[in-house]
Amino acid sequence: MSRRSLSSIAARVCGVGILVLPLGAEPPAASPAPANSVDALQVEVQRVFEQARPAVVRIVGVDVHGPLSGSGFFVDPNGTLLTAYTIGGEANELTVELGNRKYPARRICADARSGIALLKVEAQTPFLTPVQGDALPGVASAVVAVGYPVDLDATPSFGIVAGHDRKYLGRFFSTTHIRANVPVQRGQGGAPLLNLKGEVVGVLISTVDNGTACFVLPIQAAEKVRANSVRFGDARHGWLGLTVESVAGSVRVAQVLPKSPAEGSGLRSGDVLQAVGKRAVQNPEDVLDASFFLTSGEPVEVQVMRDGALQTLTLVPADPPGKPALHAAGEPASFRGGPLLIRSE
Repeated sequence: MSRRSLSSIAARVCGVGILVLPLGAEPPAASPAPANSVDALQVEVQRVFEQARPAVVRIVGVDVHGPLSGSGFFVDPNGTLLTAYTIGGEANELTVELGNRKYPARRICADARSGIALLKVEAQTPFLTPVQGDALPGVASAVVAVGYPVDLDATPSFGIVAGHDRKYLGRFFSTTHIRANVPVQRGQGGAPLLNLKGEVVGVLISTVDNGTACFVLPIQAAEKVRANSVRFGDARHGWLGLTVESVAGSVRVAQVLPKSPAEGSGLRSGDVLQAVGKRAVQNPEDVLDASFFLTSGEPVEVQVMRDGALQTLTLVPADPPGKPALHAAGEPASFRGGPLLIRSE
């Protein structure tokens, strides 16, 4: 190659590639360096905290064991708020601390099955919005809890979604719960769990492993309870009256209880469940999830395979017989949210 050819080009290193330019030409301007990802995440967490804080409150009251304190958050501009059942479910003399003001709170719904309570204060309030859709936040997605630990001010806790669990220590939840690797302290029971858009994805119900993580009722379940409370004055959980079993990879009806909605619909033992309402059934726990979202008195379609043919039956869920067990079928009190509750000694 001639000297002229060599002098007419020059190799310039640009990033990890080689850019060949005419001699004397200027290289293109470098792209701006990407923002530090840690700094960007910090900004997002701070934004979520500052936006949520005005709508998160401390709740104090008195129950049979003495004074207690926890967290809650407003869900509409008219003073309706969500909290944990352990905070607002059975306590009296409930007071909500909003900024520098205190408001007496009235209990409008206490649902032991889901583990939440709805309270009301007479005030115009800031509020948080729930995430839209039925999907739970994905595993490893970032989340922020905002609550009032001990006697401290509103405090953010940051972490990630660790799983979607239907049972813990061998006991089943009333519906799938979010397990979040978010450190929580006493007093944060009833606090909202938010995604990085500032939308509520759930309500803190109880701690795991000495406060290093927590179980969270999905906001979709809490909204079901709230909607029923508005319409009927209580949660109005529906009951079908059947038991199921897993057989050869399918979910079969094991027993149809006498005088139950299942019996009245013509459901039979041995029917293979395909769907309850809009929820597909692939394992027995799916029936738990589907049943939680039923409302007593409202018909629901149940699809089954019988003798090789798909059939659709209409069931009308009834009120559950007897009083339902406290949140998630009989966990010890230490699991039902005690560590998230503050009591005066």
